[in-house]
Amino acid sequence: MYNPRYIIDVLADNIRKTRNPFGASNRTVNKWWKDTPMSTEGDAMLFTGLMYQLAPYIEKTTKQIERFEDTFFANYVWLNKYVPKFLVKLAFVFMASKKDKQPFNDILKSVVKILVKSNVDFFYKPKLDYYSGILLYDLGDNEGFIEHAKFVAGKLKEQGIKKLITVDPHTTYAMKVLYPKYIGESFEVKTYFELINFKAQDKGRQVTLHDPCFYGRYLELSDVPRKVLDDFGIENIDVRNSGKFTSCCGGPAESVSPALTKEILSKRYAELKETGAPIVAYCPICLGNLIKAGADVEDLSTFIARYA
Repeated sequence: MYNPRYIIDVLADNIRKTRNPFGASNRTVNKWWKDTPMSTEGDAMLFTGLMYQLAPYIEKTTKQIERFEDTFFANYVWLNKYVPKFLVKLAFVFMASKKDKQPFNDILKSVVKILVKSNVDFFYKPKLDYYSGILLYDLGDNEGFIEHAKFVAGKLKEQGIKKLITVDPHTTYAMKVLYPKYIGESFEVKTYFELINFKAQDKGRQVTLHDPCFYGRYLELSDVPRKVLDDFGIENIDVRNSGKFTSCCGGPAESVSPALTKEILSKRYAELKETGAPIVAYCPICLGNLIKAGADVEDLSTFIARYA
């Protein structure tokens, strides 16, 4: 395991300088929308929080950090301190290819397709779509999180943004719960799947939903995608640990200890595959981890968009 302090310092430094954990400008990371016509005015802003866009970099960085974790070299303070920063930069500059990014960009396009089909009055402004800072909070850097949250909320408020449509559990929790709690700024926050307003019929199909921790335990939104699937005639086969009692995919530990993440993930994947049904995830971190585990898994938005 790497010293958590060093990991936090790397992420916090990058977020201070560029407003995302990988030290690159948002316009470099956020390109999915360029061939997807969307209005720049409307009732609610689509706010991705960049989590899906950053997922391929997280995966590549984790893979490299894992190579050095618990090795002879990682025992040296100089390596322990500087290798994570080097690998984070390396992952951004060299390792996440267009092919790596495409599936996650397509997920966001699926969200747009769902919102259009549901007749939602939404808009998108890429310059206002910032990373929420949630990882700083997860790793205990409340001071860094508060500073970044004030910046993001300030930019949104300057433009009169009051309503946000979110696409992942981490950003949803940050904007809906943490921003009001820590900086006193509130937005009306809805996830895209709460706004689904169309039905389909696909009798006989079965899936198993993997509930992310934030949606299941803290936001208690697990029943919403289940109702959507039910309205579509699709049977969800639950595992024992689901909803409020869902099991973690190991994601929160991956920036500090990929080995620990792998151990937690293997237990969760064993639970999910017992149903024998294809797995549907609705978090970019969970999705990426389950793909690494070899699961038959796809994102909820991709699954639903087929019916849109």
